[in-house]
Amino acid sequence: MLLHVDNTKTFEENLNKGRVLVDFYADWCGPCQMLSPLVEDLSKEDNELTIMKVNVDELPELARKYGISSIPSLIYLVDGEIKNRRIGYIPLRDLKKLVS
Repeated sequence: MLLHVDNTKTFEENLNKGRVLVDFYADWCGPCQMLSPLVEDLSKEDNELTIMKVNVDELPELARKYGISSIPSLIYLVDGEIKNRRIGYIPLRDLKKLVS
């Protein structure tokens, strides 16, 4: 499932639902634009993974809360616990490894 998060309530409601990948991005970010189709492909391949896309310009408080200083930043959580983090563009094979 792919969610474009536009408020903190939606973010918090979905954070503890099993496997979650959070993609912190901005519309003006070139590497973010390159990563976006890969994240969408992953959402179609992995039905048990919830992917939340968070625009850091629209929700800067979430970016601060999770220590996001560079984008794109990916955080992988299982039942609300952070298991892995990556900063920058990564190819699809590495994206799959991040959430496995």
